[in-house]
Amino acid sequence: MLEQYDAAMESWIEETVSTGDDDALFASGYLQGHVAVVLSELEVEPEQDLNALDAKMVNCLALANDELNDIDYALVENAWQQLRSRIVTQLS
Repeated sequence: MLEQYDAAMESWIEETVSTGDDDALFASGYLQGHVAVVLSELEVEPEQDLNALDAKMVNCLALANDELNDIDYALVENAWQQLRSRIVTQLS
């Protein structure tokens, strides 16, 4: 399952880099670091399904909310929704 998450992220980032504007590039780069941490945490956990990924990402986004201004946070949150949609699509 983690490989599918990682593959979805890689394809999403490649697409964002080739077609995204500066805001999209910022958000994808910022999110990529957080997703990498979440995936490494999930490696050692028994639950690695989408619910587990979502729960960990909620915590990461809470940190992002503390670190970023409102506009940048909205970009990152939107980027997560795009990536999550890509993951869901690839899982089905």
